[in-house]
Amino acid sequence: TVLSHDMENDPDIVSLVAASAALTLSGAPFKGPIGAARVGFANDEFILNPTLDEMTETQLDLVVAGTADAVLMVESEAKELNEDVMLGAVMFGHRHFQPIEKEMLGLAEQELRKAYAIPVKQERYAAVGAVKEKVLAHFFPEGQEPKYDKLRVAAVFKELEAKIVRWNILDTGKRIDGRDVKTVRNIIAEAGVLPRAHGSALFTRGETQAMVVTTLGTGEDEQYIDALSGTYKETFLLHYNFPPYSVGETGRLGGTKRREIGHGKLAWRAIHPVLPPHHEFPYTIRVVSEITESNGSSSMASVCGASLSLMDAGVPLKRPTAGIAMGLILEGQRFAVL
Repeated sequence: TVLSHDMENDPDIVSLVAASAALTLSGAPFKGPIGAARVGFANDEFILNPTLDEMTETQLDLVVAGTADAVLMVESEAKELNEDVMLGAVMFGHRHFQPIEKEMLGLAEQELRKAYAIPVKQERYAAVGAVKEKVLAHFFPEGQEPKYDKLRVAAVFKELEAKIVRWNILDTGKRIDGRDVKTVRNIIAEAGVLPRAHGSALFTRGETQAMVVTTLGTGEDEQYIDALSGTYKETFLLHYNFPPYSVGETGRLGGTKRREIGHGKLAWRAIHPVLPPHHEFPYTIRVVSEITESNGSSSMASVCGASLSLMDAGVPLKRPTAGIAMGLILEGQRFAVL
């Protein structure tokens, strides 16, 4: 909770560091502490934790958080900066904040490896479930007093599953569905799919799909933002909806959840730098990404769909924009970027 604000320094970095400190002091299991920093870039120089005034001149708004050894999270919005500058910003920020049960491994490793070689998702789930039943039967034989905590055994099995998946990728260079680590799932993109909307696009990558719609409005549709640093008007809105059915769940449709806020903002940051200046294109722009199914990065599908939808609506983007998500497999000194 922000108790005091000097109207110069954004409190989000302080909040992140304070949350880490509180967790560390609490004694709760936590692999921290972690640090964080915001990095700006102006006049060919990085700026550490720029003030709100300095942020108006910067070409970069990058937040990096991590431990003393490694980066955990990066979020940024950049004005088309090159790779060297972006990587340099991450390293600049990082510089400035600085047992599995062997019995279960022997019992389940080979069968789990076989199960995770099955490319069809439902068949793979069934095979993994069968291995889990075998493990539980081993550790909790019928008619005998249990020697282990069931929750702990289940947690170790989950940990073993993750290790098997990681080992397979590192050993073979192949992912569960047979792809190598660099290949993107099949992409299908179509613009202008809704005849009544100003702009629309349907973007599908593998089993992830976003229907993205653009609507243009007048100055009356501008959003008033009552922020800590003051009130201002926003002329570009991007909303991301992630209904439970998109992942085969029966949850209720309610208020906007944390994921929807975060992923919507992530896509907003990706599109915002390539929008035309408001004085050249004086419309209020609202983009809504409806996720119809998700088995991968739906926020990045939203970026691709939003770019197509905006162009379909006649918004003169500086350049088309694509989004791609990456994962990291790390086992000791071996790693693979997915």
